[in-house]
Amino acid sequence: MAKLSIRDLQPAGKRVLVRVDFNVPLDDDLLITDDTRIVAAVPSIEHLVRAGARVVLMSHLGRPKGAPNAKYSLKPAADRLGELIDAPVHFAEDCVGEKAESAVAALKDGEVLLLENVRFHAGEEANDADFSKQLASLGEVYVNDAFGTAHRAHASTAGVTEFLDPCAMGFLVEKELEYLVDKLESPGRPFVVIMGGAKVSDKIEVLNRLMGKADAFIIGGAMANTFRLAQGYEIGNSLAEADKTDLALEILEKAAKSGIEFLLPADTRHTAEFRDDAPTECTAPWGEGGAIPEGREGIDIGDRAIEQFSAKIAEAGTIVWNGPMGVFEKRGFDLGTRAVGAAIAGNEKAVKIVGGGDSVTAANQFGFGEKMDHMSTGGGASLELLEGKVLPGIAALDDK
Repeated sequence: MAKLSIRDLQPAGKRVLVRVDFNVPLDDDLLITDDTRIVAAVPSIEHLVRAGARVVLMSHLGRPKGAPNAKYSLKPAADRLGELIDAPVHFAEDCVGEKAESAVAALKDGEVLLLENVRFHAGEEANDADFSKQLASLGEVYVNDAFGTAHRAHASTAGVTEFLDPCAMGFLVEKELEYLVDKLESPGRPFVVIMGGAKVSDKIEVLNRLMGKADAFIIGGAMANTFRLAQGYEIGNSLAEADKTDLALEILEKAAKSGIEFLLPADTRHTAEFRDDAPTECTAPWGEGGAIPEGREGIDIGDRAIEQFSAKIAEAGTIVWNGPMGVFEKRGFDLGTRAVGAAIAGNEKAVKIVGGGDSVTAANQFGFGEKMDHMSTGGGASLELLEGKVLPGIAALDDK
């Protein structure tokens, strides 16, 4: 996607306003429990620091509902960033107004300032023009490196671009577009799409969009239950979208007509107790007497499905993985997700793309993250980009 890049800028001595995604999880003591998003922004920040820019960072954290709330302060993120980069990192107690302006005015070349949470002001999510103008006044150049918020038309992602020039993408956004758009234009074959998670309805647009590109779909998670229910099978107490069975049948029919392989789990692992290490069983093969008994819940793909899916993944030339195969957060219910992650990681010839959200969490949890070519930092943004939608935060940037 041909957008102006941070590589194209001459930022020396200039105030560069950078939208980052420091929406990190905090514990009850306001300590960061996962700094992945901060680490992901470091390359762009260090590039600007080395170039002699005055780097002004802005981000949101949580949902403070348009008012200051110490629980959602970005101060812990500023402290952590200071540990990660070799440059002074300052913190402003507001993102607009006198406190922000004086902090920016004191900034020297090669220094970094993180503004307080932009969502402490209602104008952020409202994409208010006056608030956007106040933010923009703090910079001379704009860089968006917050892919996870690029699907939102907020003041810090879209509104500010009306008042700043040039407006470019950072390294993180550049990589997201490279893998989620450019590399899928002519994917290596076979192109295998792995979809999991809870709802067919959440993934229908991605399924439809990629139906014309993919050679095979692999379906797991609770969304597989909806397909089996649509086919007339007993699924016990399993999570499913009973009102989406017609939609599931339409997808199956469309795949069949298009000659696309559409793999549902050959069997399903189920349990009577939703807890760590609960006893589980696998159904007989679906189509050969397979059924989930009443009072039991399908929580993962079964042993046959693991073998079936792993074999298909091993053949792939391009893989997109979006959604776990089961309730991987619980011990004993994680076998399918772990096995699929291992199969993807073990395919050394394929371009391996993990499409954000729980899939990234699972890949990291099971130690497969470094084996993937790209792990998207956006959940909703990744899905919308895969659906072919225009992301406001990307569209607002200058074309190259």
